[in-house]
Amino acid sequence: MFFLLSKLLDFVLLPVLWLLVLLGAALLTRRPGRQRRLLLLTLVLLVLGTNNALVNEALLAWELPPVGLRELPRHADAAILLTGITNTGKSPHDRVYLHDGADRLTNALWLWRAGRVRYILVSGGSGAVLRKAHTEAADLITLLHLAGVPDSVLIREDKSRNTRENALFTQRIVQARPELDTLLLVTSAFHQRRALGCFARVGLQPQPFPAGFFSSNRAASPDYWLVPSSDALDRWSLLLHEISGYAVYKVLGYL
Repeated sequence: MFFLLSKLLDFVLLPVLWLLVLLGAALLTRRPGRQRRLLLLTLVLLVLGTNNALVNEALLAWELPPVGLRELPRHADAAILLTGITNTGKSPHDRVYLHDGADRLTNALWLWRAGRVRYILVSGGSGAVLRKAHTEAADLITLLHLAGVPDSVLIREDKSRNTRENALFTQRIVQARPELDTLLLVTSAFHQRRALGCFARVGLQPQPFPAGFFSSNRAASPDYWLVPSSDALDRWSLLLHEISGYAVYKVLGYL
């Protein structure tokens, strides 16, 4: 039930949906005064929602900052790579389809190539409502194999459907393998707060290694502050989803 409700919440929090609802209400109302107010509210929401600077400032405040390699343990036992960056529903199923946030994968690979971790623990089944042909963990392991990472380095957890289950099922693996002591958590910067809370709740204290940043450096140029961006609406959706997810997890005691 929680899984299905979380998908419904994703839909409700779409700024594009709000715009459509407001515009629809404005077109349907027969009161000129109310129509003007609704159209004005739609315009204000559109201007604010497409402002690149506003959403970027919000993301900078929420995302955990980058971590330099010199700030990491010299040799950690494992990088926990959370999924959520592949499209398992896309056919044909003879390849892997990546989307936003794929830096999670390249950063985990980088850590192993740099000799900073001994293992890469890939955690993630499928967050889809309907059953998929293969799991996200399987997809990322396929890519890691192609990048030259041997099976002896890879640990698979492919049952989890959300961040809480990532933590629960990873904890079981770590508990069964005492050699996994020092851990790095590789997930998108905007997702680190919720992920760290879930892992702490099950008794794990991985060091964050944020990847897949949706923010950019601040700029003084006029286009940063004034030029509308349709991409800003997508980033607002992402941020609102994550903040609401964090709040729900907090209420449910998952953090």
